[in-house]
Amino acid sequence: MIEHMRPLPVEADSIGSTLTQWQSGHPQMGVFALLPEAERAKLPILQADCQQRGISLVGGIFPALITPQGFSGEGVWLLRLDEMVPAFLLPELNVGEPEAAKKIAKAVESALAAFDASAAKPTLYLIFDGLIPNISTILDGLYLRLADRVNYAGANAGSETFQPMPCAFDGERIIDNGVLGVLLPGNATTILEHGYPAPGRVMTATSTEGNRILSIDWRSAFDAYQEIIKAEYGIDLTRENFYQYAVHFPFGILRTSDEVVVRIPVALADDGSLFCVGEVPENAMLVLLRAPTADAGHCITHLAKEIDAANGPLLNRRLLTFYCAGRHMHLGEDAARELAELNVQTGAAIMAGALSLGEIGSTHEWGYPMFHNAALVCTPWQGT
Repeated sequence: MIEHMRPLPVEADSIGSTLTQWQSGHPQMGVFALLPEAERAKLPILQADCQQRGISLVGGIFPALITPQGFSGEGVWLLRLDEMVPAFLLPELNVGEPEAAKKIAKAVESALAAFDASAAKPTLYLIFDGLIPNISTILDGLYLRLADRVNYAGANAGSETFQPMPCAFDGERIIDNGVLGVLLPGNATTILEHGYPAPGRVMTATSTEGNRILSIDWRSAFDAYQEIIKAEYGIDLTRENFYQYAVHFPFGILRTSDEVVVRIPVALADDGSLFCVGEVPENAMLVLLRAPTADAGHCITHLAKEIDAANGPLLNRRLLTFYCAGRHMHLGEDAARELAELNVQTGAAIMAGALSLGEIGSTHEWGYPMFHNAALVCTPWQGT
């Protein structure tokens, strides 16, 4: 069962021997690969090994990998698909016409022709460049075009420094400002969880531009942020210590479905506006969240139960997991312990994954796709 997932050094011999072994039993196979940014210069090794064997390759470059030993900046995860599934790579999503959502929808509609209409609907797994500023809007537009013809899941790739870096690839190309789309068979349900409770005090994002909050309750965003952190938690927030505290005190956007969508502030502008990972709609209802500790809120227990309820027992099966880089920054060493606890509670034989710069999914099964921060995204990896 675990043969569908292998962590390997990025060396031609190791990768080549694995691909040869796999291909002997699965001549129509494909590979979904996860590479850490520290190894990005070695991507041509992986691409060349797959090209030599005629194996279809897709994947993304992330801040770090999730391994049985914790987080790692070395190696590569190879995830086998026994038969390659439809996939597409779209560069420069926001350049030219048509708009980004329409570009993706067109690619998905073409790929859906390969699926049996009577079978369970597939999951559209999207790996976005984490620097695309309007992913929430893209997901809204995509749902308007595709509705529930697919399930939605995914994560953001890129550098943890938030500097531009090509990060989505196939067997020949690597792109930035784009998206990788993979249509996985509908035999596994993706579960997303962040475990952030919503406090009672509500604010309004009175002026925003994409992922930038200009004002909260008609005041400078930073001034309002300072005031509520002081009032709620007794912290004297300044420009000098902003980066020390912001990851621990993100905003939550309240949705009508009672969901809380987390937005982590990552930059403070000279004019007092705040830049977040992900868009904040104008007039959105905001709450200030305090990132929970690893043992608070029973996030992992709830996540493991939801995975089990949606997919059946995961004992001795495989689990693909993306874990928010902001959550990792907040929890520090406890992040690895949180992942270890997830592995124990699910009983998965092997868990592969990566740190992500934003997560895609819904906290309710069959729900509307949303762009999250501070979350875990888990998908049982069938490989067939």
